[in-house]
Amino acid sequence: MHDHDQGLAHDLEALTAAMQRRRRTLRWLVGAGALPAAGALSLLGCGGSSDDATSTSDGGTDSGTPDTGTASCSSIPEETAGPFPGDGSNNSSSGLANALALTGIVRSDIRSSIAGATGTAEGVVLTVKLNLVNTASSCADLSGYAIYIWHCDRDGLYSMYNAGVTDENYLRGVQETDSSGVATFTTIYPGCYLGRMPHIHFEVYRSTNTATSFSNKLKTSQLAFPNDVSTTVYNTAGYESSLSNFGRISFATDNVFSDGVTLQTTTVTGSVSEGFVATLTVGISG
Repeated sequence: MHDHDQGLAHDLEALTAAMQRRRRTLRWLVGAGALPAAGALSLLGCGGSSDDATSTSDGGTDSGTPDTGTASCSSIPEETAGPFPGDGSNNSSSGLANALALTGIVRSDIRSSIAGATGTAEGVVLTVKLNLVNTASSCADLSGYAIYIWHCDRDGLYSMYNAGVTDENYLRGVQETDSSGVATFTTIYPGCYLGRMPHIHFEVYRSTNTATSFSNKLKTSQLAFPNDVSTTVYNTAGYESSLSNFGRISFATDNVFSDGVTLQTTTVTGSVSEGFVATLTVGISG
């Protein structure tokens, strides 16, 4: 029995390979004088342009291969945790800052503080869905792992560290990946502070049992957002400072994302009134 249904990824790979073979053949025919250049261009038009570059949301270009998240099965870039990780790796003004040791840190809704702190971060609702996959095993979903995310509030402040919110620990939380490898968080759209594009930090751990200190982490990276969505959010009440800061930065000048952001840019759907949903496939070597 032959297995004819090998999935969309296989079909796309086969189609791309066929198109590349056709282009090589047409170029040879033109070079040999067997086919006029106009005829070659006409035939190429049936399968796409000869320059496979298409624009991306951050103003750059990609290869023209459909970005399905898992098609390339590439590992997400390692990035800095920054100065405000709250993972036990540094101190705040109150001493060692480790949100991972707080009772209740394993939670889906991270908008409010926990463990005796009572603040709640206001802003446009954002649901974050991260699908963790194994780049060393054909992009298999990684269930039972843990992801810790943290980010600034709409004023650009990090709980536990920045003046005014040092007693809070909101916008920090850990979730276990489900049977499909997905960790889901409810939070707010992060603000934009001077010198950085809007982003969310995250660390990957083998399990919730090991997600207690930075020393156990497997990966550290950051999520990015499409410019049009950020512009929409920052034009709403409460994000005034973010709108001003956002106008002074770009992916090209960001000190983290300037080397490429394709594997870190989330796909975002929704609206200000209904809330947004940001999804990303996160590849690691599991």
